[in-house]
Amino acid sequence: MAYDPYLADRVREFLAEIPGIDIEEKEMFNVLNFMANGKTCVCVSGENLMLRFDPSRQEELSEKVGYETMLMKGKEYKGYCYINPDGFKDRMDFEFFLNLCLDYNKVAKSSKKRKTK
Repeated sequence: MAYDPYLADRVREFLAEIPGIDIEEKEMFNVLNFMANGKTCVCVSGENLMLRFDPSRQEELSEKVGYETMLMKGKEYKGYCYINPDGFKDRMDFEFFLNLCLDYNKVAKSSKKRKTK
């Protein structure tokens, strides 16, 4: 596996305690994607968390310990970032980041389904 199974278990245990959400796990692109109510919420990529959050909070989050910009084709991908282990050693920080993703998940749009032939 290309992701840290211990970190995946931490995320899994945290999300299991949240009432009223349907969690699905998908392995894709060498990450473990935790989908909440059919939408990407948070991923485990290597030993990092990959967050999906409100893009308006990008600047605020860039000041956090462990923050790493997510780049796609050389450009910053707004509303997504990586947090390396230095940023979530503390339980309160870990919970902050996951709650950030869960809060955005409530208003985030689902990806469009691709049509199959």
